[in-house]
Amino acid sequence: MNNAEEQFAKLGLTLPPAPQPLGVYKPALLIDGKYLYLSGHGPVQSGGTLIKGRIGSSMTPDEGKLAALQVGLTMLSTIRAYLGSLDKVKRVIKVFGMVNCTPEFERHPYIINGCSELFAAVWGDDEGVGTRSAVGLGSLPDNIPVEIEAIFEIGE
Repeated sequence: MNNAEEQFAKLGLTLPPAPQPLGVYKPALLIDGKYLYLSGHGPVQSGGTLIKGRIGSSMTPDEGKLAALQVGLTMLSTIRAYLGSLDKVKRVIKVFGMVNCTPEFERHPYIINGCSELFAAVWGDDEGVGTRSAVGLGSLPDNIPVEIEAIFEIGE
């Protein structure tokens, strides 16, 4: 039996509200009852506002990593809202992280670790760690520092 909800509770973290779409897309889509695709999520805070900034300019790498953690929490909120429980996730398949940064910034994986480490803490080192990409971009919507999308396998 998956104990992701119990593991999350042990972390002592709080989920922000699940974001509503600001365009023509679905935040989450379940395919064949087995795969949950999450659209790109930003760092929504508990009050519903976004963390904003550009890494290497107005934000440090450590602040960027914390923003990626907040994106992970936002994604967990969407999963819980969509599936009812984090326990329904069998494993993380793919994480794709986008970092809003200056051209000379090169530590994109360090930033996305903020989200990846959260998933590993919730689902374990095997099921919580999947494949991953981390890329730098010149800008992201609303000047958010990080946007992340992911694919999850859903269990019975």
